[in-house]
Amino acid sequence: MTFVQCPTTKRSCLVITGALLVTLFAAAFMVPAFNGLGSGGTLAVDTQAARAEQRAVELGIPPADLILSLSMGSAALHSYQPVSAGDRSVVGLLSRDDAVLSVRSHGTTGDAWLRSDDGRTSLITVSLSGDERQQARAAERLVGQVRRFVPELTVGATGRAWITAQIDRQCAVDLLRAELLAAPAVLLVLLIAYGSLVCALLPVLVAALAVTCTVPVVALLARVADISVFAVNAAVAIGFGLAVDYTLFLLSRYQEELRRGESRAAALSTAMRTSGRSVAFSAGAVATCLACTLLVPIPLLRGLAVAGITVSMLAAAATLLVLPSLLVLLGDHLGRADPLRRMRRSALGDASRFWRSTARRVTTRPVLAATAAVLALVAMALPFTRVHLDVVDQRSLPATASGSVDSAHVSSSFAHPPERVLTVITDVSAPSTAGRRAWAEYRKAVAALPHATSIRIVPRPPGTPSAAPGVVLVATDADPASREAADLVHALRAVPGTALVGGRAAEIGDTVRAVRQSLPQVAWLLAAALAVLLGAFTRSVVIPLKAVTVAALSLGASLGALVVVFQFGHGSGVLGHFTVTGGLDASLLLFTQAIALALSVDYEVFLLGRIKEAFDRTGDNTEAVIDGIARTGRLMTSAAAAVAVSTAALATSQVTALKVLGLGVALAALTDAVVIRGILVPAVMTALGPANWWRPTLYRRTHQRRPGAAKRPESRASQPCPSSSTPPAAASDGRPV
Repeated sequence: MTFVQCPTTKRSCLVITGALLVTLFAAAFMVPAFNGLGSGGTLAVDTQAARAEQRAVELGIPPADLILSLSMGSAALHSYQPVSAGDRSVVGLLSRDDAVLSVRSHGTTGDAWLRSDDGRTSLITVSLSGDERQQARAAERLVGQVRRFVPELTVGATGRAWITAQIDRQCAVDLLRAELLAAPAVLLVLLIAYGSLVCALLPVLVAALAVTCTVPVVALLARVADISVFAVNAAVAIGFGLAVDYTLFLLSRYQEELRRGESRAAALSTAMRTSGRSVAFSAGAVATCLACTLLVPIPLLRGLAVAGITVSMLAAAATLLVLPSLLVLLGDHLGRADPLRRMRRSALGDASRFWRSTARRVTTRPVLAATAAVLALVAMALPFTRVHLDVVDQRSLPATASGSVDSAHVSSSFAHPPERVLTVITDVSAPSTAGRRAWAEYRKAVAALPHATSIRIVPRPPGTPSAAPGVVLVATDADPASREAADLVHALRAVPGTALVGGRAAEIGDTVRAVRQSLPQVAWLLAAALAVLLGAFTRSVVIPLKAVTVAALSLGASLGALVVVFQFGHGSGVLGHFTVTGGLDASLLLFTQAIALALSVDYEVFLLGRIKEAFDRTGDNTEAVIDGIARTGRLMTSAAAAVAVSTAALATSQVTALKVLGLGVALAALTDAVVIRGILVPAVMTALGPANWWRPTLYRRTHQRRPGAAKRPESRASQPCPSSSTPPAAASDGRPV
């Protein structure tokens, strides 16, 4: 019984025509679809910092979504008058814009915190309406208007709305460049692997179909979920690699059956029954891994998960529906145009002598091989014990980007830059005899805290009830992402009278805390879901537990490498001199590892499928392991190379977040395909022996009572499709194509 019914020639024509129409329709809606996406907040929702911001807005103190700096840009000019005049005129311009909720500046409020230490620069803080995506668009428009309005002044821009706009714009440019770099490189890898230009083009076509359809589908989902442009860009890169992977495994099995002498119909039937089933389980594993990350309350991560689930499902659907139809229509032309024919010793689906020899050496001394592999992976994972979680901000941009330059200028030129000011909502009573005493005690307690450099009590608006909470602004000299700032936030929340604490440092701390609190739930749910999924695939109890354990080792190794490169900064010159922040974005790290775990399960599924086929046929566990490695070793390294090339192209991005994603997935794919599947898995499965296939007695009895369960089909058993029953054509060297 085939996993997906093999298509007839007529049905194949209909499928290809439909796929072409769907692709054209999706391509026509790609640009409008991108415009409908959000920005996917990088901060956790429903935190104390978020509640503090909302309460401050209610009390008339909105956040600074956009920060503009006005200066003359000349060190020789000491007069503040031109800046002051420009300050007031810019405030008037911004106040008339519908997207602006409020504007504050030194020229209109006299707030000394909004004037630089040297007196030559003024800050204008702008609160914007709408969600993050709307705020980012408004920020781009307003900055351009202000720069045209006061050409005599140097206008800098920072703030979360402006940084979001810059990151989104840079990601779009970098993704296009990465795709242009990856496509020919992946095609070359596939050409070397397949030995046919026609075969090499098929995975690229399937991948193009999957990623083209992903954008409009995700745009529809964005109507009910906050999905960012960054999430779609990342998912497109991941989806391209997954589609190539799925196509590679299915196509190689089809060619292997042809070389065994099967007709094209029988070969396709066998490929769909075996590799097609594995593709479906693999896509389910990807979706499962990403779905588990939805438990983390960060909009960016949830958007990444939704986009990743969508593209993985579409990649599997395109592989299982479109690829068989292409194979039916191509017929004898599949193996044509092989420029490397004379250099090729064997075809991709044939058993590899190198991997067979490697597997035999590993299975001869399984305990020694497993111990060596585990020690190597643990050593690679050790740096992860020193990981410091962070969030995406202007430091993800190149140091030369305007957002980074302007942010650095504000931080160095102002005694109390907005990002280093904490908003404290207090329960201290309104000014009275007792109230003034309470305020004095509260102010004294806050002033005694380390890194609290200045305190300002915000006057209550006229008519505010005496029982209404008060607002205190606390300036700090600590970087918002530093441990010192986190300690100050914690200390502020412990001061009697403090109700809520907000501000950039509080947002970062609450986001990291939300991730840490969600991790145990995510980990247990992931382990349980994958164990059930692999148990259904292998009908074993031991193998799923082994697979989850091995996957954890693989993840640890790739995480350790990311810490060394991006947190410690080793090798940054090779990747384009990014800003070393001393931390890794929490949400992006989780997404990267979810994809890495999915790839690990992906390769596990394909390897176990071949091992189980051999075991069912021979009953010899060791020989089944050797045969499975020999037949999938080169295939998995080719697939891993294709994924690594398509994702490593993201490392050329100017945005550090994309570099982390690209390098993380590439390292995980290569490590898993070579070290895990080539050494550790065969060693462990050999050491376990027949215990690999143990299952409870009740399960065996239940399975045996199912109709047809007593007869297990042979590995090569297949029922031909009702079409294309002609025998395979032979290539010029005599082998079937």
